[in-house]
Amino acid sequence: MSSIASLSAAELGPLYASKQLSPVEVAKDTLARIERFEPAVNAFAVRDEALTLAMDLGVAGWSMQRGSAIASDAPFAEDSPITARLREAGTVFLGKTTMPEYGWKGVGDSPLTGITRNPWNTGTGPGGSSSGAAVCAALNLGCLHMGTDGAGSIRIPAAFTGVVGLKPSYGRVPAWPISVMGFLAHLGPLTRTVTDTALAMKVIGQPDARDMTALTDRPPDYVDGLKGSMRGLRVAWSPRLGQDVTVDPEIAALTAAAAQAFAELGATVEEVDPGFDDPIEILMTLWSSGAALALKSIDTAGRKQMDPGLVAVAEQGERIPASAYVDALLNRRNALAYRMAQFHQRYDLLLTPTLPLPAFAVGRDTPEHGAYGDDWTRWTPFTYPFNITEQPAVSVPCGLTNAGLPAGLQIGGAFGKDARVLRAAAAFEQARPFARVDEPVKPS
Repeated sequence: MSSIASLSAAELGPLYASKQLSPVEVAKDTLARIERFEPAVNAFAVRDEALTLAMDLGVAGWSMQRGSAIASDAPFAEDSPITARLREAGTVFLGKTTMPEYGWKGVGDSPLTGITRNPWNTGTGPGGSSSGAAVCAALNLGCLHMGTDGAGSIRIPAAFTGVVGLKPSYGRVPAWPISVMGFLAHLGPLTRTVTDTALAMKVIGQPDARDMTALTDRPPDYVDGLKGSMRGLRVAWSPRLGQDVTVDPEIAALTAAAAQAFAELGATVEEVDPGFDDPIEILMTLWSSGAALALKSIDTAGRKQMDPGLVAVAEQGERIPASAYVDALLNRRNALAYRMAQFHQRYDLLLTPTLPLPAFAVGRDTPEHGAYGDDWTRWTPFTYPFNITEQPAVSVPCGLTNAGLPAGLQIGGAFGKDARVLRAAAAFEQARPFARVDEPVKPS
């Protein structure tokens, strides 16, 4: 039998059933590795006695501080939908993981928990906002990890840490309390394997009446849906998503080779862009308005204790006219979603790099070389369009740079075609097995 540290959730199930392993043994092994690795990576905000949850998910009896030092540490009254479904399925909770304050940016530091580090090189950051969850997934500190993706917050850290990160179709996973980012925010899993992601989706995709925007039908069997080939599928490969963005040469080469793998799997692959302008203005209208709502009751003294970048975004949101917000929410968002719906009438899948660069120096919002300016969204141009359109997108590992840092391939599909996206991810994983990191690596 393989070591516990290498086992997935799918592999643990049969071992439990045959009594070769017990959940207690696995929990003890995992907790011991957490004790060993946590000083090097700082991935946990709350630990308990195997699953980790991002800090913006409610767990009965645990606080929900969202990375903020000024938030109440009072126990949350009841389980959120994800937590409730996982508890009903017999999940053992390990703890809650780190995130930037209110999940406002794509890196992993906060005033509450400090800096979280990337296990592939602790001198680099893991991305965010589901930073701690991605780190735990990479090191297999528990098999299933949950996060929220409002502009890439599951897929960004998945790409930087070499794990699978799924942003499902909006509403597939119910949310409560509702995120201040509204329709941008999607809940989903981060795992080491596509099968574990599918297992998680079978559980967390169940309806919950507390979220009036969530889908009310029961999800398909995503694990069974992993079966089947890529033969006959029409796949679009877009190396820059049609945007004027600098892509690191190694990332470009690794993701192009990953796209070619789909042709080898039997799909028809064509290099083509979906044909939309950068929707950054739509994103920031909705994003900054959500930040303004999050900080609405916080006075000047409180704001001085918060991440200055978050405060600046909130103040930007306070100046946005209501008419501009509604226009972005309804008209402009719908126009982009319709364009992508038309695109997916011609193509079953859309492939892009998840990010245009590998992980960069820890403790920074943007890379030191300055190619993307001072705004973190400028190095995430391939993730946030699909929060606006609400369609599913998954990041899967597709190799390592010469410096040993992961690259991520993003696989997107039409709204509601989550099973197809996961099937493609599973086929790619089988063809190109993912690299693993077993313990934190110090900078050389």
